[in-house]
Amino acid sequence: MTSSLEHTSLLHRRGSRLSLEFQPGEVQSQMDLDDPDQLVLRYARAMMCFVLFKPRARHIVMVGLGGGSLAKFCHRYLPYARITVLELRADVIALRERFAVPPDGERFRIIHADAADYMARLQNSADVLLLDGFDHDGLPSSLTTARFYADCRRALRPDGLLVANIFSYDPRYPILLSRLRQRFQGCLCQFNGIAGNNRIVFALKAASGRPTPALNLLRRVARHQGLWPGLGFGLANRLLARWLVARLRGSL
Repeated sequence: MTSSLEHTSLLHRRGSRLSLEFQPGEVQSQMDLDDPDQLVLRYARAMMCFVLFKPRARHIVMVGLGGGSLAKFCHRYLPYARITVLELRADVIALRERFAVPPDGERFRIIHADAADYMARLQNSADVLLLDGFDHDGLPSSLTTARFYADCRRALRPDGLLVANIFSYDPRYPILLSRLRQRFQGCLCQFNGIAGNNRIVFALKAASGRPTPALNLLRRVARHQGLWPGLGFGLANRLLARWLVARLRGSL
């Protein structure tokens, strides 16, 4: 059994920031103690851009709890959504109260499970699937296979959206992008420079082949981001993510 001391060794506080770190200095998640529901990290704000494609998602499935930043934010600011979080590590789940993660209830639950096994049994369930599961070595190999991405696509409802957080310096990055492109029949895009070394990939299950608002937006983003990959466009994308999060919080 893991001791409470081992649990707390994952926690690091610096001023008003509480971080979850699997290795010292490698921040997995971060919370502002004065504003627990704020999305502190840039990549988390970038992942919330899924709302542009799926503004009324009814069921959001998340792979990886971490400090619960995305889970808390979606629970509070997307009241129409049911949220299921898959987390492999019991010691991470044990820290949920330290990160002000809400208790399980009708709209919210955390499941202690291997996401690869769980996803293989899920069909036509999620409107949005957020892939943000990491361990101390990075992205687990079980969450990068062609089979796993195929299972993810099957787990989505028609016109459902997968959002994957992948490090640009991961040597597998080109292969993972190719696997996603193949499994989602080319229906994917990125916002250039939106989160530094975190590449946030959006892939749509365009099952029917007919145009939908989400598919039309994805195609426009894919086309325009390819034309203007420079620094200025990255800044615009980061501002877009900040604006979207602020709007969801009702501060605009």
